Amino acid sequence: MPLQNQTPLSTLEQKDAFIARHIGPSAAEQKAMLDELGVADLDQLIEQTVPESIKVTSPIALDDSRTEDEVLAYLKSVAQKNKINTSMIGMGYTDTIVPNVILRNVLENPGWYTAYTPYQPEVSQGRLEAILNFQTMILDLTGLDLANASLLDEATAAAEAMTLCKRMSKAKKANTFLVDKNVHPQNISVIQTRAEPLGYDVVVGDVAELVDQHEFFGVLVQYPGTTGDINDYAELVEKVHAKKALFCAAADIMSLVLLKSPGELGADVVFGCAQRFGVPMGYGGPHAAYFATRDAYKRSVPGRIIGVSIDARGNKALRMAMQTREQHIRREKATSNICTAQVLLANMASFYAVYHGPDGLKSIAGRIHRLTDILATGLKSKGVKLVNNSWFDTITLQLDNAELVYQAALDASINLRKVSETEIGITCDECTNREIINTLWNCILGEGHGLDIEAIDTALTTNGSDSIPTALVRESAILQHPVFNSYHSETEMLRYLKKLENKDISLAHSMIALGSCTMKLNATAEMIPVTWPEFGQLHPFAPIDQAQGYKQLIDELEDQLKAITGFDAICMQPNSGAQGEYAGLLAIRKYHQSNGDHHRNICLIPTSAHGTNPASAALADMKVVLVSCDDKGNVDVADMRAKAEQHKDDLACLMITYPSTHGVYEESICEICDIIHENGGQVYMDGANLNAQVAISQPAAIGADVSHMNLHKTFCIPHGGGGPGMGPIGIKAHLAPFVANHPIQPIEGPNPENSAVSAAPWGSASILPISWVYIALMGGAGLRAATENAILNANYLAKKLGEHYPVLYAGRNGRVAHECIIDMRPLKELSGITEEDVSKRLMDFGFHAPTMSFPVAGTLMIEPTESESKAELDRFIEAMATIREEIRQVQEGTLDSDNNPLKHAPHTMEDLIDPNWDRPYSLAQAAFPVRRLKDSKIWPTVNRIDNVYGDRNLFCSCLPVEDYAEG
Repeated sequence: MPLQNQTPLSTLEQKDAFIARHIGPSAAEQKAMLDELGVADLDQLIEQTVPESIKVTSPIALDDSRTEDEVLAYLKSVAQKNKINTSMIGMGYTDTIVPNVILRNVLENPGWYTAYTPYQPEVSQGRLEAILNFQTMILDLTGLDLANASLLDEATAAAEAMTLCKRMSKAKKANTFLVDKNVHPQNISVIQTRAEPLGYDVVVGDVAELVDQHEFFGVLVQYPGTTGDINDYAELVEKVHAKKALFCAAADIMSLVLLKSPGELGADVVFGCAQRFGVPMGYGGPHAAYFATRDAYKRSVPGRIIGVSIDARGNKALRMAMQTREQHIRREKATSNICTAQVLLANMASFYAVYHGPDGLKSIAGRIHRLTDILATGLKSKGVKLVNNSWFDTITLQLDNAELVYQAALDASINLRKVSETEIGITCDECTNREIINTLWNCILGEGHGLDIEAIDTALTTNGSDSIPTALVRESAILQHPVFNSYHSETEMLRYLKKLENKDISLAHSMIALGSCTMKLNATAEMIPVTWPEFGQLHPFAPIDQAQGYKQLIDELEDQLKAITGFDAICMQPNSGAQGEYAGLLAIRKYHQSNGDHHRNICLIPTSAHGTNPASAALADMKVVLVSCDDKGNVDVADMRAKAEQHKDDLACLMITYPSTHGVYEESICEICDIIHENGGQVYMDGANLNAQVAISQPAAIGADVSHMNLHKTFCIPHGGGGPGMGPIGIKAHLAPFVANHPIQPIEGPNPENSAVSAAPWGSASILPISWVYIALMGGAGLRAATENAILNANYLAKKLGEHYPVLYAGRNGRVAHECIIDMRPLKELSGITEEDVSKRLMDFGFHAPTMSFPVAGTLMIEPTESESKAELDRFIEAMATIREEIRQVQEGTLDSDNNPLKHAPHTMEDLIDPNWDRPYSLAQAAFPVRRLKDSKIWPTVNRIDNVYGDRNLFCSCLPVEDYAEG
């Protein structure tokens, strides 16, 4: 009998196969959950959940979904439009060699890139150790007392340094920040952006002269300078300190291997970029900036700091220290709006140092410097004039034929820096070799120059080099800790990386149901292009005609995001959600100023808002006025109207999250937007919860004028254990001229006079392919299905958990949006068990905790996303139900109120082998509270950590050698 197959080819081609790969619940599981909710299908659930007034009336204008092979083949053809020259532009970005053991086992490893910020340190000890290594590395290289866990990029670190100086300087009447003219121009631009709304005066020039001409609170230099010179700033530091101001240095991390540390010269703040420690340039990012300062300024340090504490058994354990400084606590009084780091990239940089060790780094830095010496010596011998007399890796040439030399290098596939019409900059790096030096001599001198690398090298080896001033040659040791001297074979390094990875929970292990964090699938196909050299090896300031692949990618992604959100334009520069907030508020500020409304500075913010909202408003020089929420978690519309009308003459904007941080679709959102517009304000919609809007509603259609999109949430860029992220903003046409531009690589559209908010023109460009691939794979129908299933999963969880715990808020028909809040406060009153106890106990079941005490203290906010199957949701429900039964036993006195599995959670292998175990519950109940754990168990590696001890005994670098040896 002939084969009978009536399925059409269009179905057999499985163009939409990825949709079912991304969405966790199968068709059968979806039906089971819909039955549990008492609805016939997803359409009925959406009808019951989403207000009619915000629904889109037609499908979003996106291409149909395609197969993974088709999408990757197309994107490869786009990437190949980028021309990868040898980059010698410098300016803070250099080519580097990513050790393959780190490339494969960290950057390409979901065990590392799918983890979240280590708010639950007991299941985060691996990456916490890696970040602590990073901080220790920075302390050694900078010569300072305290380093943070990384910042977004060097330019934003420069802005943070300026604001720290203002807070901590004793020159309280001074309002001027001095910036040396030899600082990288992108750093200057971002500093100017930050200073303008804060009312600081930024003066750029020769700081050696400026310090005698101004009263100032801080000074910034580049070390080495942007044109390559290395200056001894010890005397200048003394002058600055005599004026009660602080001294900052932006330092090249590789140069510090050979140079005297800025801390030894007296600097108070040292920052820079760790990119050249094994992280690709990626057309601008992501990269980890570092930031170090003196112990006296520790409570004013931006970003996160990892510190050493102890656990319940007295063992050393790591955690995020001094969290009371952070924006989610201090809101508009925070030191910064930064709520993330660049953990994945900081980890890569720290592993680069661990793998190479101090001797390996000295060899790499020494090779870079030697090749620069050879290049410079040869040129000088032929009469070429150098602008700088000292250098580490960068020389600047004074040439009458600068344009011809620049073009000759281009013809040889080498990118140089045009410093001016008569000056050319050349920066050597880890990838520079003899052939490149010879090619440069040919481009500058012409062939037949007669220079010989071996002869010059022999002379330098014999006679020494004076290109680094004697007084600035490093004498202090670096990286003496055992961690930097133990893992130099690939076998040892591989095992060390695996040991750390095994200490952490990531999406490779189980659902991470953090509310407002959208921990969805980061599909392998989405991640593959990130490490393509066509995307990774491009300098952000390369000639634009060499970046046509990136241009096409960015243009297409912008079109996708415009179709999804309804906005008229996209600004791709912000490289985090908080940075997007800040960029959007600055656009609103500039818009009002363009209308002569300089006085409009009131920002209305609901009390439920994320702490970054008021912190960002404060940075944009806006005064925060809080708007109440009602008992159901909705914005109080009457209070909103009253305050908008009260401040109508000065109203700048409203910042509002939708759906709300309380996990509901507020029915009044369109009315709220109208109220703001009627009173002269703009609407900033926080995009934290955009995952509940995609293909169902559009922020612009609802009434938003600007909104940031967390590409690391809604559009599948992984969280990396605490960064990277991307926060591009969508804007309506009237705001489009007022978003960020860039001084080096101007962007078409915004006012060319606008300064930058990030170091690179398109932010962390190398991770944009992830979001592009996700959207291309899903298509419009797939994106809608994702949103529908996110809502389905959340409502299923809310119903099943509601059988055991109070669900705090619900919207129409008792439905939640994409997340729900469990109220632990009534149970705490009855039993003494807190939301923290439940969070720690979940670790014993193999789960990372939901979001604790946000947006309401004493609660747990749970967001399952569309990527989790019903089976995984049921495992989580089983865990929460078992925990509820344990709480009931505490209530009834069956379990002791203090000596119980919840108060002692999490439990470790050390508990299992404790010969003195005497608790009134069994080891089986402690470690294996449900049967399934006997097949697969994730073990926390430390017991509950003492947060108070860690802050009272602050220690933020690698453990002393004796402790390390014991470990």
